[in-house]
Amino acid sequence: MTTERMRSSLLATALAVLASAGAAWAQEGAGAASQQAAGDDPRIQNLRQLTFGGTNAEAYFSADGQRLIFQATRPGESACDQIYTMNLDGSDLRLVSTGKGRTTCGYFFPAGDRILFSSTHHIAEACPTPPDRSRGYVWGLFDYDVFIANSDGSGLRNLTNSPGYDAEATISPDGRSIVFTSTRDGDIDIYVMDADGGNVRRLTNEPGYDGGAFFSPDGTKIVYRAHHPTDPEELADFRALLADKLIRPNRVEIWIMDADGSNKRQLTNNGAANFAPFFHPDGKRIIFSSNMHDPRGRSFNLYMIDIDGGNLQRITNHPGFDSFPMFSPDGKKLVFASDRNASDPRGEINVFIADWVETATASR
Repeated sequence: MTTERMRSSLLATALAVLASAGAAWAQEGAGAASQQAAGDDPRIQNLRQLTFGGTNAEAYFSADGQRLIFQATRPGESACDQIYTMNLDGSDLRLVSTGKGRTTCGYFFPAGDRILFSSTHHIAEACPTPPDRSRGYVWGLFDYDVFIANSDGSGLRNLTNSPGYDAEATISPDGRSIVFTSTRDGDIDIYVMDADGGNVRRLTNEPGYDGGAFFSPDGTKIVYRAHHPTDPEELADFRALLADKLIRPNRVEIWIMDADGSNKRQLTNNGAANFAPFFHPDGKRIIFSSNMHDPRGRSFNLYMIDIDGGNLQRITNHPGFDSFPMFSPDGKKLVFASDRNASDPRGEINVFIADWVETATASR
């Protein structure tokens, strides 16, 4: 997912992204955990808040389920997103990116000894210029490249060195393949490469946006989000924006394909903003975020769907923003980003973790 996620604009335009926040960081002790009742969210219990202030999102578990990696803009520390790691109780917070440029989409290698993220720091130390919002709500496709480093941020080196946007990278369960999104061929498509950056292959070819890809637990499938405009006027608008390194992400659906790019199937078809998909550890279900319950409203909640597109269930009922969900490897915990308990009305988003209740009955 791109890091240009301004929540206030997002909600006004029915697409969830992170905000640039000005609130002071209020860390309340190592691993501070603000308890909040799950209320009418029966599938999540024992909800704990792990970050306090700023914008914090895309928190992903290490393969052993012991640590989280996430991106955050921490007021007083960074002008735009940097990559951090922490324990599951919020303690041992560490900056693992350079602190320069803008970063996005941190992810652990399966062995836990290395990390992956995208950054613009090699282009310029300052944050990239925000996109021109006079053209409506748009994302900026910044000049990211994909980098790997040791788990503490040392030994940083780039895996891609391509003009344009290389980001949204994640790793296969066996650690051999990296899937990512790129504009290198004039569109916005999903690619896969070996873990050393070699043998790059293109997996999607339809005009439009394809991105946010994750492997299934067995590595045989990839889930992603996509929008392929077919209306000539909409397609022309997409291409004009892309020429200016912009994208208008107002409609996105959930798709699945085999790991080699074959057998593509669309799972949602509701015209809403469906994004941030991730597999349940059983490989049979996908959790994601959507505003399908009110496409013109300001609420984004978590949903779950089977990999055949059936059995759609609503998981959360928060009136605000819930997104970027990921299950722990054992399926017992769920981490996600939310504006619950926000002290800054301008767009504070924090990382939450909860126990996953498998047997609860969720509303349709």
